[in-house]
Amino acid sequence: MRLVVVSNRVADLRKTTQSGGLAVALADAMRDRGGVWLGWDGQSNEKAESEPQVEDVGSVRVISLPLPKDEYENYYAGYANSVLWPLFHYRLDLISYDPAYLRDYHAINQRFADALIPHLQEDDLVWIQDYHLIPLGGYLRQRGCRNRLGFFLHIPFPPHDLLAAAPEHADLIKTLMAYDVVGMQTETDALHLKHYLEAEMTITPDEEGYVTSPGGRRCFIGRFPIGIDVEQFRRMAEDMPDDVHFDMMRNQILDRKQVIGVDRLDYSKGLPQRVDAVDRLLTRHPEMEGRFSLLQISPPTRENVEAYANIRDKLEAMTGRVNGKYSDFNWTPVRYIHRSVSRDKLAGLYRASAVAFVTPLRDGMNLVAKEFVAAQDPNDPGVLVLSQFAGAAEEMTEALIVNPIDVDDMAEKLYQALTMPIEERRRRHEWLYECIRKSDTKIWLEDFLACLAPPMDDAAAAA
Repeated sequence: MRLVVVSNRVADLRKTTQSGGLAVALADAMRDRGGVWLGWDGQSNEKAESEPQVEDVGSVRVISLPLPKDEYENYYAGYANSVLWPLFHYRLDLISYDPAYLRDYHAINQRFADALIPHLQEDDLVWIQDYHLIPLGGYLRQRGCRNRLGFFLHIPFPPHDLLAAAPEHADLIKTLMAYDVVGMQTETDALHLKHYLEAEMTITPDEEGYVTSPGGRRCFIGRFPIGIDVEQFRRMAEDMPDDVHFDMMRNQILDRKQVIGVDRLDYSKGLPQRVDAVDRLLTRHPEMEGRFSLLQISPPTRENVEAYANIRDKLEAMTGRVNGKYSDFNWTPVRYIHRSVSRDKLAGLYRASAVAFVTPLRDGMNLVAKEFVAAQDPNDPGVLVLSQFAGAAEEMTEALIVNPIDVDDMAEKLYQALTMPIEERRRRHEWLYECIRKSDTKIWLEDFLACLAPPMDDAAAAA
């Protein structure tokens, strides 16, 4: 059976490395397996009258979809990222709603459906990705699609009472019943959806995790934690670029440890609290001045959304304040980079770091945590400090789990990580490495597709 992946943006499969959790997780798997990948082509025009571009890249047929500029803005910056993103990250205060956002969110999903239908074969498995395309399965069904349809949500799913704050929330969530499988990052997320369906639609899941829609379709709702290609990333980290190696040597000579944070510049990542924690640690433990520095890499994202511009201004002001308070002529406590860094260089930076400070206020999974563990030298590994509100915390229990709202807790856990004995570091790393190997990209993909594949009796009937 052929795999058909649909996502907001189609990855460039000619690149050996990808950025973004979705592209990283799927690109290598699609190269190995083959199939079809449909997504936006990255171009916004005044009109979208041109046909989708179809190109074969190795064994993958890439379908690039043009979209009209105003419609796309309302769909992407509007409903997807000014309504769904803050809502699903528990930030009702940041929701900005306009009826045109919802109208064009559905219009773009219908364009995706119209573009995909002509390319589908009878036994294709269709796997739709993330919050941008929640209603796509319903529109495919309206157009006669009888394929097995799966949906995977890469971000958190909120509790029932929060979700109910969204305009027309019931109509949106009802579209999930068009799928045969709905996958979530964590057990908590899956439970939130099941509780919503019980409370709002009187649909009760059975003991196996299936729900049955009023139309009679059975949909499985389950946890499928996303992973990384652990061995590939480990090899990438071992092949450290020269400039990263020289910087690591300098830190070793100065007896200085590097703490690393890598996050898109997003209000869900807890970046101001992270800088506050560095300040608090240095206040409580003045002997740590000059002994470590936080390298915070935060590429820009969605800068046309007001909330993102605000978090940038706040972070830059806080970084300047902390550096002005503590810096010496040859040391600054926070090194802030506001641009993208290639994944191969990031792998080397992880390996050169003594601590990863991964402290989102809310996150679907957070692959930085897994990449950091994969990159470490097992003989002298670094320590992962991980937010209890990251999806990864459900699996990676041997990290130092921290409450990102509690700055004192963050400061003390960071101090504990920086001063942890090597025996404990090795023990924790060995456990975490085995943990991420058991849920790597290949296993995530195989587990989801095994669930999405037709039941044996249906498959036999189709043969």
